[in-house]
Amino acid sequence: MDQTVDTDIPDWGPFGKPLFDNPEARALSRVGVVDVGSNSVRMVIFDGAARSPAYFYNEKVMCELGAGLSETGRLNPRGRERALAALRRFAQLAQDLGLPGLHVVATAAVREATDGPAFCKEVFAETGLTVSVIDGGEEARLSAQGVLLGWPGAYGLICDIGGSSMELAEIGGGDVGRRVTSALGPLKLRDIKGGRRARKAHIKATMEELRDQMGPQRDRLFLVGGSWRAFARLDMLRRGYPLNVLHEYRMTTKQVHETIKFIEKGDPDKLRSLAGVSGSRMALMPFAMDVLARLVRTFKPKDIAISSYGIREGLLYEQMPQILRDRDPLIEASRFYEAKDARLPGFSKHLFDFVMPLFKSAPDARVRLIKAACLLHDVSWRAHPDYRAETCFDYVTRANLGGLKHSERVFIGLALQHRYRNKREDNRFAPLYDLLDESGQKQAEILGKAMRFGAMLWMQNDATMGKLRFYPKKRQLELFLPETAASLFSEVAQARLNSLASALRSETRVVIKG
Repeated sequence: MDQTVDTDIPDWGPFGKPLFDNPEARALSRVGVVDVGSNSVRMVIFDGAARSPAYFYNEKVMCELGAGLSETGRLNPRGRERALAALRRFAQLAQDLGLPGLHVVATAAVREATDGPAFCKEVFAETGLTVSVIDGGEEARLSAQGVLLGWPGAYGLICDIGGSSMELAEIGGGDVGRRVTSALGPLKLRDIKGGRRARKAHIKATMEELRDQMGPQRDRLFLVGGSWRAFARLDMLRRGYPLNVLHEYRMTTKQVHETIKFIEKGDPDKLRSLAGVSGSRMALMPFAMDVLARLVRTFKPKDIAISSYGIREGLLYEQMPQILRDRDPLIEASRFYEAKDARLPGFSKHLFDFVMPLFKSAPDARVRLIKAACLLHDVSWRAHPDYRAETCFDYVTRANLGGLKHSERVFIGLALQHRYRNKREDNRFAPLYDLLDESGQKQAEILGKAMRFGAMLWMQNDATMGKLRFYPKKRQLELFLPETAASLFSEVAQARLNSLASALRSETRVVIKG
């Protein structure tokens, strides 16, 4: 079998021509970035399909460079030592991995500290790394671009909270609009005198100024930053939420206020342990919660989404050509995995054409998920046969795939589960099914069984595929086969067709044409 995707095919139909092997995309197939923040210093190396990159390497050191900055005007001495040690390590790792270079940016603490320039010079002298110190507006723009990496076409308000600052930016139509910065970072708020009452008054006054600059922002609120992710973990704990994936996790303003009360009444050490939040993050949670409470009261968003993508992903997005930015991250990533792992790369297009007659009235959002499922239908074939169904579901629901709601992860996961197994009862994933409504669960089952049937009949890309026709009112499913494929329609194939028909509550009719 040919293990490559022929990118010279003249008609890719609804899939479009793959771009992950495009020279401009290949140049971004492994990119290293370092974010020197007020609270942490993190290196990420992106790998794979640039439009929806995997995290080849991800390391964070909690340095608290911005601790005490309000009082001293200088970087935290201990934090500076730790940050320099981390950057020495990151530079060596990049060299060992053969990266062409690291893109290093520093934010609020370094740009505000009087010894910030000296720190940057020391970093260069010891590591050869050039630190780009960006202002608040640029920080907001890059964070917003990070959100656009995961959500093409997203619209709303981005709120990125770091240790010493908080940025807001609006996005819409693929562009970043107005953006502002403020000193509402937890490390700065911790230094305010006068206790919580003074702190809340300061937050309220600052937030009103930000609202005046940003104007009404009643759409979706995207939360970026470690403090927000920690808060989301605590919200998941309170709600007993079954899918521990932060990206695209949704909250309402009511849930935010309920979780704030839950945290305030709970034992911090116990909550931290149960939610998997670090001690340093938990120590800053009271300050972050005060900001979040005032943020949602001030802007009144229609809903709230957590973004795992931020400034680091924004740096990658910055380097992308427009043709790559315009692509769907889910489809590009799924295509990459098919080319890398499937037994017959490219067959997904034929499988998609085969199953689509069952989904004639499906909206575009559902068709997109069907495409992704077809692309991923065979990437787990190396798993043990007894565990392929579970492997598929576990992978899709937890993989680093952009542009997917949690319910959509479950849809694709269920479809792939049924690709390998007729039934889905009595397994450890059952609590996740309720994230998808009953209609979606049924559609996923139908798709999975259709892929299960179609994938066993044709094992070459140039085969003359049979055709399915479905008549919902007659409750009839018809299969039209060319005579050359008649011998492939075996007893097992008949059983799988019957299983698909059962899911459709239909009778079957098989027509073999000469």
